[in-house]
Amino acid sequence: MTSVQVEEHHDGHDGNGVVHGSSGEGEGYQRGLGARQIQMIAIGGAIGTGLFLGAGKAIHKAGPSLILAYAIAGLVIFFIMRALGELLMYRPVSGSFSEYAREFMGPFFGFVTGWTYWLFWVVTGITEVTAAAQYMQYWTHDSFPQWAYALVFTVILYGANLISVKLFGELEFWFSMVKVTAIIGMILICVGILTIGFSDAGDTASVAHLWNQGGFFPNGIGSTLMTLQIVMFAFLAVELVGVTAGESKDPKTVLPKAINTVPWRIAVFYVGALIMILSVVPWTSFKPGVSPFVAAFEEMGLGVGAAIVNFVVLTAALSSCNSGMYSTGRMLRDLAMNGQGPKFFTKLTKNGLPLIGTTASAAFMLVGVWINYQWPGEAFNYVVSFATISGMWAWIMILACQIRYRRKADRGELPQSTFRAPGAPYTSWFALLFIGMVIVMMGVDKDARISLYAAPVWAAILTVSYLVLKSRNPQAAAFTKQKVGASGGVSSGDSLSKD
Repeated sequence: MTSVQVEEHHDGHDGNGVVHGSSGEGEGYQRGLGARQIQMIAIGGAIGTGLFLGAGKAIHKAGPSLILAYAIAGLVIFFIMRALGELLMYRPVSGSFSEYAREFMGPFFGFVTGWTYWLFWVVTGITEVTAAAQYMQYWTHDSFPQWAYALVFTVILYGANLISVKLFGELEFWFSMVKVTAIIGMILICVGILTIGFSDAGDTASVAHLWNQGGFFPNGIGSTLMTLQIVMFAFLAVELVGVTAGESKDPKTVLPKAINTVPWRIAVFYVGALIMILSVVPWTSFKPGVSPFVAAFEEMGLGVGAAIVNFVVLTAALSSCNSGMYSTGRMLRDLAMNGQGPKFFTKLTKNGLPLIGTTASAAFMLVGVWINYQWPGEAFNYVVSFATISGMWAWIMILACQIRYRRKADRGELPQSTFRAPGAPYTSWFALLFIGMVIVMMGVDKDARISLYAAPVWAAILTVSYLVLKSRNPQAAAFTKQKVGASGGVSSGDSLSKD
């Protein structure tokens, strides 16, 4: 596919010299994502490996109390998404988190956020192809090496991302439809077992399993807290809807509707599904590294159902990796267009796709093939904790930017968003404190602690890189603070208003 130089970055200067955030065609992208696709991307973004595979380890650690962990974390996610929604309606741009960090926190934070979110999706892509490769072992039983599956999936998904954004949206729509249908089907089957009593689990199924197998907190509240990083990983990618803003046909209508589906998504797909599964099959039957959905069907004696669910969770993992390749290319291009990344990442294909950025990201994802070759049994656990800490940085920036934006909007310095976050800024502060607690828990967990060792190294790399780039061109707009205009645009050269 031939690349063409993207049109010059549209800065949107108005007569007052204020720069308005560009989006959509102004950034060179094609608005190929409709309401139906955005809604399913938003729904499917919260359903992936964290639920289908990671929940097995979490159930083993926390037992039925995992339900409460998902419910509380889900509330925090809703606060984060409403904070993001308020920012998106103020200025919908495809750079999303890094754009807001650049505007409200300064150019250094925009640089760090963009590159960290890129890294998050690269690591998540590795996680997802690792999970997909593990799912394939259900059928092949080690007759085909796990690393080879990871390689095949990475190459296929890379190719799928080089066609068009409309095709990406269509693929994600059907991937999400499969996941949603599977979970709803699982819930209905569990309801049937509890009420009618069919299958091998019919005689023993009971909601009493939620408290009779050692209590609701069988391993103590401490064990439940230790699962929070697994729980938060399951919710990573819900913010992907923000990256689609620049390619949505009607962002100011579609995005609020998608964000407002978060509560019922969490209630049904996480809390509801876990209540049903743990009522039909005792929590003691689940083991780390095994999908609780597949294990539940096997315990019910529904072997065919287990094979179907394994196919569904395979689809879910590939869907998430596909989303990762979509977002990484766009994040690299946003950094390049703001002078904080190599200029060649600004190029688009004739179909409006960031070919070079996507290719570079896919190449880094091939590290997952090596990880699966070296440590096929522990590959998922090695990368999941680092994906969690890097992904949560985007949430921290969303909340911090929303708090600063609200202060400025309330003082009349910026226009009010048409989609204000309820309870903010108190809900945003609560979410920040919760994320802080999760990070502390990761430090206590020896399996997750490695990510906290890696985070300072990554921070040091970014800091040195930023200082080197800034020293070469200190007056560049990419390295000077921005002035927020009353019309909602930004311009470089002046410091942000003091909060």
